[in-house]
Amino acid sequence: MSGLAFGRRHAALPRARLAGAVLLLLLLGFGLLGPWLIEADPARQDLTASLAPPGARFLLGADHLGRSMLARLAHAVRLSFLLSGLTVAAAGLLGTVLGLLAAWEGGWLDRGLSLLADTVLALPGLLLVLLVIAFAPGQILPLACGIALALWVEFFRVTRAQARSLLARPHVEAARLLGFGRAYILRHLILPELAPILLTLAGFGIGGVILTIATLSFISIGLRPPTAELGGMTSEMLPYLAEAPFQALLPSLFVALAVLACHLLAGGRPR
Repeated sequence: MSGLAFGRRHAALPRARLAGAVLLLLLLGFGLLGPWLIEADPARQDLTASLAPPGARFLLGADHLGRSMLARLAHAVRLSFLLSGLTVAAAGLLGTVLGLLAAWEGGWLDRGLSLLADTVLALPGLLLVLLVIAFAPGQILPLACGIALALWVEFFRVTRAQARSLLARPHVEAARLLGFGRAYILRHLILPELAPILLTLAGFGIGGVILTIATLSFISIGLRPPTAELGGMTSEMLPYLAEAPFQALLPSLFVALAVLACHLLAGGRPR
């Protein structure tokens, strides 16, 4: 029975990963191509069409200011994936480089970087984000920098732990004794082993950042109107939930689908 359950579990992983990949491609296609293919201006207001239901003129209806929900959702999805991708890339690069440096050098540098990581980890992530975005409220770059400063620690800790284990392996020690350079060892012996783990972290990280950005915008400390952003759109439409439940729930649905796609794809990655 245990062998059958094990086989079923590993057979389900590729299907979950495939479903996540398909869903992610659909969302990315909508976000990247939608703003080019949809003729409606996401910022154009038409108060005569306020809360218009889905129809020929507005395929997904209109919001409380008569703006096309379809156009705004396309721009919001593109912004969410672009901002989360850049944020995770910055955090992943910083954390991975520092983690490799700490594992390779050891000594006082390892202790210093570990102390810095523990200090950042002890602070609430929201506090770090608030401290950064306080300099430019509602702007994209400070928001991305604040989230990246809270996220790099996870990449650092995983990279440091895995790299220390890999550097202790016999074939890596033999390569170091034979005089192979640091760049060769990292590129050919360390990074290929780290890549699947880092990609899994990145997948979960993108989903988490999308949710974080939407949450911050929902409580009005992230991106602000008239920027088309999923959390901000949810906050704007919430008072009209009774009159237009379809339009009010659409942004939240896209957030859920984006996070689900990233988690399915990352969680289904073979280990």
